[in-house]
This record gives sequence, structure tokens and C-alpha cells, in this order.
Amino acid sequence: MFFAFGIAFEVPVAVVLLVLTGLIKVEKLSENRGYVLIGIFIVAAFLTPPDAISQIIMAVPMYLLYEGGLIMARIMQKMRREDAEAAEKEEAEAR
Repeated sequence: MFFAFGIAFEVPVAVVLLVLTGLIKVEKLSENRGYVLIGIFIVAAFLTPPDAISQIIMAVPMYLLYEGGLIMARIMQKMRREDAEAAEKEEAEAR
């Protein structure tokens, strides 16, 4: 059970890494929230004992962490874009 919760807390890291590497866009992850929620409940059903309370106790934090990962990915993507624009501006001024 501890191992399952440990894996669940890696969800935001996975979301941010997927977005920053360019494998998936934040908009696409936002559009598919319903599918993600169903997937999270299915994963929670496999990782917890066979009762609904344990499943919910695991699924709710996983979904909240997913949403937190989306927020963090948006922030980091924006920061990356601003850094790239600043670098282009500095390069243009140097010429």
C-alpha cells in the first residue's frame, strides 16, 4: 500500500516531464480530464484492497496531483517560453 501511494505521488512529476519534453501538450491533457479520471480510478482499484473507500482514498489525491502537475507544467512552459524570447531579444540586440 505504501508503494502504491509512493507511485501515486509521482504523477505531477510525470505530467511535467511529459509536457516539458514535448511528448504531449498541456491543452491535450486538459481536454482528456475525463479519461484521466477514469484511468486513475481503474489504477486505484488495482493498487488498493478490494473496497471502495481505499480506492477513493487513493484516487482523489492522484487526481488532485494530476491537476497540480498541469498547473505546474503551464507555469514552467510559460517560463521556458519567456526565457526563449529573452534570449532571442538579446541575440538580436547583440547583432
